[in-house]
Amino acid sequence: MSTTESVLNHHLDAFGSQDLEATLEDYTDDSVVITPMGTFRGIDGITELFEGLFAEFEQPGVDFSLDEQVVEGEYGYIIWHAETPDNVYEYATDTFVIRDDHIDTQTFAGKITPKE
Repeated sequence: MSTTESVLNHHLDAFGSQDLEATLEDYTDDSVVITPMGTFRGIDGITELFEGLFAEFEQPGVDFSLDEQVVEGEYGYIIWHAETPDNVYEYATDTFVIRDDHIDTQTFAGKITPKE
């Protein structure tokens, strides 16, 4: 298994377990996560992002499905969809640049519809 695949799998497992500490192990103070909601830099910014995500995704009744995972060199790419009590994630994608056993850069995009 490649380092990229190993880090990506750890990240997905940690997120699926709603384990903030394990999730943050995949990032450094130099990491950047770019989303439509803003750009989050370093451990402090990324902690803020995942605290919000975990608050949403740890609720009862969440349905999350990983549709595709591709690893190519230092790049990881996933496509997924989910439904939470707050939102429908009809289509979502993350791209990861993994260097030195950590997520250097991550981008997220998705079609998200808030529930009324």
